[in-house]
Amino acid sequence: MNSTEKRHPDQERAHSRRKQVLDAAASCFGRSGFHGASMAEISKAAGMSAGHIYNYFDNKDAIIAAFVQQNMERVSAHMRDLEQDEDPLQKMIDNVAQNVSESLDPEIWALPLEIFSESARNPKIAALLHGADRRMRAQFRTILKTARQHRGLATDDGLLDGRVDTIIAMYQGLHVRALHHPGMDQTAVIDGYRLALTALLLH
Repeated sequence: MNSTEKRHPDQERAHSRRKQVLDAAASCFGRSGFHGASMAEISKAAGMSAGHIYNYFDNKDAIIAAFVQQNMERVSAHMRDLEQDEDPLQKMIDNVAQNVSESLDPEIWALPLEIFSESARNPKIAALLHGADRRMRAQFRTILKTARQHRGLATDDGLLDGRVDTIIAMYQGLHVRALHHPGMDQTAVIDGYRLALTALLLH
């Protein structure tokens, strides 16, 4: 259980209730923004009283913290799958089409953008994002280093750090690019990513 969520004796029911609140909050944040969405609006969308929501989340910051944790768990699971593959570097290249398509899906990128925006004003949210980023970046760096060693490629610290940050920035930047240029040629973008990742991962 996330440390920002209160304990509940019935874990199964509590999990279901928290998911109900998070689904409602995601919808409200997407429609009204973090500051525009009130706990009253979230409670109405969730179909429960505001007082009931406070049994699971202390405030909106706690709800965002749960979203950050969810995303970290999703990325960590993806990293574990990648780590177990015989050739993680080639798998990253082969999965470009799927990863780009997901990054361009408004259902996926709209909420992260709202959280990123809030982190620029809210030190607590910024600290959560920084912590999650450190853990995920370290996990990715280890995978990249091991896979490059197996191929006999360079693994010096500066090279690894630069390529890890570049690859992460490429995918995080797609959210903003989709916002500014929603009509971009997705096939051409996928081709460009495949070319860039081949250079970054295999050279």
